[in-house]
Amino acid sequence: MKWIVAAIVSGAPVLAAAETVAPADVTFDDYGAVEGSLTGTPGDAANGATIVGSKQAGNCIACHQISALSDVPFHGEVGPMLDGAGDRWSEAELRGIVANSKKTFEGSMMPSYYKTTGFIRPGDGYTGKAGEEPLPPLLEAQQIEDVVAFLATLKEE
Repeated sequence: MKWIVAAIVSGAPVLAAAETVAPADVTFDDYGAVEGSLTGTPGDAANGATIVGSKQAGNCIACHQISALSDVPFHGEVGPMLDGAGDRWSEAELRGIVANSKKTFEGSMMPSYYKTTGFIRPGDGYTGKAGEEPLPPLLEAQQIEDVVAFLATLKEE
C-alpha cells in the first residue's frame, strides 16, 4: 500500500494491486454488513453459483432452496429460500451474512464461511486441525465475493 501512496505523490503511474482482507481484519457494521470488497476484485456470479451448489464448497443448497439452481438436487428447508436475496439484502449485507452470519442473525445455524477463530467444535474429521487456531476459512475471500455476486442476481420476478 505504501508504494501506491509513493507513486501518487511522485506522479508515477499506479498499478492497482488489490489486497485481500484477512478473516481477522474484516470490519462488520452494527448490523453485520461488510461494506468493502474482501479482494478488490468483482465477484464472478457464475462461479458463485457453482460454489453455492457444490457439496465440496459452499453447499448452501443443503439448507436453502434456490430456484435458479433447480438442476442441483437436494435443496434444504432449514434456511430461508434465497429467491429474491438480491432484492432483500444489499451486496454489503450479503457479504456480511456469507462471511459470518452470526453478526447479522445471532444464533444462526449458518456456517461462518470467512471465520478462522473462536470455534466451539470445529470437528476433527472435517478440519484435521481441531484445537489449533486459526483454522482455514471455509471459503477464500474471492469465493465469498463470487457467492455475493451470484446472490445479488437473485431478484424477485
